Amino acid sequence: MSRASVDLASAARAFLTRPHPATFTTLRPDGTPHVTPVRFTYDATTGLARVTTRAGARKARNVDAAGPAARVALCQVDGFRWITLEGPATVTDEPSRLAEAVRRYTVRYRAAPPTPPDLAVVEIAVDRVLSLNL
Repeated sequence: MSRASVDLASAARAFLTRPHPATFTTLRPDGTPHVTPVRFTYDATTGLARVTTRAGARKARNVDAAGPAARVALCQVDGFRWITLEGPATVTDEPSRLAEAVRRYTVRYRAAPPTPPDLAVVEIAVDRVLSLNL
């Protein structure tokens, strides 16, 4: 996956380090939205957001089913402040990429993510950002 990059104001970057959950939106094969709460990380240097999940979870299956056309959205909210990160997504269970996702999650949320046997990471190359009050 190629890395996208967007410029974020320092307030937006700081907001994305706070340990808030987000909603994660994917599209089911029939085109209807699937929205679920998740924890995620964002790497401002590469523009890559990561969501750890089970490979068999609906969100991962939706991304896989969409193939290279998969686009997703993460929306983090705190009161009247919010930020949405959008971009193309892929799912991987490649060990070094999983390790990086787990490392970043553990730093942000001060606890390791769940580690089911089919742990995978959805990687989002963020190419669009929408926000309010940041």
